[in-house]
Amino acid sequence: MAGRNTDSDGDDASGGPGYQTPGYRPIVHGAGLCLALIAAWLLFSGYFQPLLLGLGAASVIFCLWIAMRMDLLDHEGVPLQITWSALLYMPWLFLEIIKANIDVAKHVLAPTLRIAPSLFDAPISQKTDLGQTLYANSITLTPGTVSVDLEPGVIRVHALHPGAASGVLEGEMDKRVTAVEGDV
Repeated sequence: MAGRNTDSDGDDASGGPGYQTPGYRPIVHGAGLCLALIAAWLLFSGYFQPLLLGLGAASVIFCLWIAMRMDLLDHEGVPLQITWSALLYMPWLFLEIIKANIDVAKHVLAPTLRIAPSLFDAPISQKTDLGQTLYANSITLTPGTVSVDLEPGVIRVHALHPGAASGVLEGEMDKRVTAVEGDV
């Protein structure tokens, strides 16, 4: 079409309607979302009567229709590329949350351990919004630290004490989240 900015494949290169993101496979992403919704429905309801299964199927179909109408079936709306690596990351994060809980309890209960809140900037290596959000949320989930602000290449973190700050600055969580994000 004349006046339309298209790339070599004929897709709209402006990011507007008709733009297809790299790796976009609507059938695969739709099926992934469908399976996730079915699993969530069965996990949360726990009932297997025909009426409730029918209502669950109707809900899944309705949610898929809404997701398609809102154009959410892409690599960020349905992040299939991080599924297995995220499942490997979750146990590590859970252990870090437990260790941080114990550390915060020690600092709160022991009169000799000082609480010295601080704000600091930590570098980030994630390239996608999804990876940066996962990293910021992981920091906030870990007691003793809270993600305050996210700027290009850096995240501002509030730490309860210097030990919590050094835990973020070591960069282990940043490396693991970058590994979850994968090749972009």
